[in-house]
Amino acid sequence: MYGLPSNVRACLFDLDGVLTPTAEVHGKAWKMAFDAYLEARARRTSTPLTPFTAGDYERYVDGKPRADGVRAFLTSRGISLPEGQPDDLPGSETVHGLANAKNDAFERLLRDEGVAPYEGSKRYVRAVRSGGMRTAVVSSSRHCRQVLDAAQIADLFDAIVDGVARRSMTLAGKPAPDTYLAAARELGFAPGQAAVFEDALAGVEAGRAGAFACVVGVDRIGHSAELLRHGADVVVKDLAELLVQP
Repeated sequence: MYGLPSNVRACLFDLDGVLTPTAEVHGKAWKMAFDAYLEARARRTSTPLTPFTAGDYERYVDGKPRADGVRAFLTSRGISLPEGQPDDLPGSETVHGLANAKNDAFERLLRDEGVAPYEGSKRYVRAVRSGGMRTAVVSSSRHCRQVLDAAQIADLFDAIVDGVARRSMTLAGKPAPDTYLAAARELGFAPGQAAVFEDALAGVEAGRAGAFACVVGVDRIGHSAELLRHGADVVVKDLAELLVQP
């Protein structure tokens, strides 16, 4: 009934782009932070400006911890910055400074625009729970609980492994499988009894690396071939597509 192997007993959901459209908010926030830095750099060095793009978001930052995303994008542009400190002021010319600039932009956008869940995703989560499965959210975001509360779906999940938990448990971020493995353990199931639901290439890679029973790719932006290439077993445009009438 749920489009999953019969042995699956737990469902592990990414947040941004799977449960809520906050991937769009993250994309806007990254662009605000990176473009401000790139514009200042172009003026200072008299070099051409190439703005941050949707393709950059997908390839380098989507689904990853913030600092990892900063490093990956800067490397793609041949730019090297000092690490700095986690409490660097937003916009400082350090990895953490850019990460904090993105964080500030995201908080402003979330406050000003709000967030609502994807209705198909909410219906799917309710359906699997009514069928006796346990559910968890696995997100790189430190704003995960804030977003779940804003979307009024926090009560649909038995466990949350987010950016805060990842740091406290010293877990590697996606594409490493560590956060998904931690969520499965918290729910009391082996990876072979759990399904992963992801829209990000790094997240799909994490699900495949963790040897989970099934990796469902969620294609909101027209990259189903990439999701399949990176390890998704099946790709849907909306989780409601997985619901089959008995």
